[in-house]
Amino acid sequence: MRPALHFMVSAVRRMFVLGIVLLAGASALRALATLPLDQVRLPPGFRIDLVTDDVPGARAMAMSPSGTLFVGSLSEGKVYAVSDPLGGKPRVRVVANGLRAPAGVAFRDGSLYASSVSKIVRLDNIESRLDDPPAPVVVSDRFPTEAHHGWKFIAFGPDGYLYVPVGAPCNVCAPDENRYANIMKMKPDGSDLQVVARGVRNTVGFDWHPATRELWFTDNGRDRMGDDVPDDELNRATAAGQHFGYPYCHAGNVADPEYGSKRQCSEFVPPVARLGAHVAALGMRFYTGTQFPPAYRNSVFIAEHGSWDRSEPSGYRVVSVALDGSGKAVRQEVFAQGWLRGRKPWGRPADVLVAPDGSLLVSDDLAGAIYRIRYTP
Repeated sequence: MRPALHFMVSAVRRMFVLGIVLLAGASALRALATLPLDQVRLPPGFRIDLVTDDVPGARAMAMSPSGTLFVGSLSEGKVYAVSDPLGGKPRVRVVANGLRAPAGVAFRDGSLYASSVSKIVRLDNIESRLDDPPAPVVVSDRFPTEAHHGWKFIAFGPDGYLYVPVGAPCNVCAPDENRYANIMKMKPDGSDLQVVARGVRNTVGFDWHPATRELWFTDNGRDRMGDDVPDDELNRATAAGQHFGYPYCHAGNVADPEYGSKRQCSEFVPPVARLGAHVAALGMRFYTGTQFPPAYRNSVFIAEHGSWDRSEPSGYRVVSVALDGSGKAVRQEVFAQGWLRGRKPWGRPADVLVAPDGSLLVSDDLAGAIYRIRYTP
């Protein structure tokens, strides 16, 4: 090839490559522009920013003491690690894949625990191996295989046990209460599996009160009873083995059409708060930070994923529930909303997590995003 021709070909090739890079950059900018965060409405003094939109199907979150954010997902069986999520230059890696709906994650003693429908697995020394993650080790495979309500939020409690919910394998039915529709716990090695709460249709979020250490959890109400019945619930477990009503009673005061005649609502623990029908209340956390105004201290933040079968959509927001000193809900407010445009959502909050600096992280499985809400008056 003659030198002049070679130079022209090389120049064209460089221009082509540069064009590819510029197009990729423009595509990334367009992708960010498709998340209209300016439509998210917050109380005065708060702002919301995008941490990353590179976590497809983002669900439950857990953060290590050194600041790595781990995110479960419903996308191709993947679990993600987000390095430096609060520093402005997050890096996202896949640390596990091929799992069955690994929605839940928990971190303890250097190991990442992830849920699967019928298993809990563990990835040891994970933060030293983010670029070359270890093969997951099965901690327990003793859970049901049904996918219906089989996605599991998991978390370690103050007692050192890993808490694992098992949803009802149906909309409404009466399964074995020691096997389904409950919350269980086990030691980190999978031993000593025991039932903590029964009559829980499908909880996808729980936390422990900062002062009392009592377990609190959301629960999704049944479908096919109309637009406005029954409510999703915020519950409080004051003792092990309590029953919260399913399938006989919903939201503390609604007898089930099929099973309600068999037991009375008065026999069960009523919810602390009724959250609205079909809002799909998922992840919840107590606010333990100091960045937000004092009125939010020890209040509950709940991610409402949003309805799928209501004639007028509900949910698609983050709400806060204020409690008094006795644990009674005294105020329920919409904290963040705007992910629903008309009848069409562009995002669906799935979990919330209080970051070490007191900001609130919100996962969004529809947009594949993690957001950060800060108080900046």
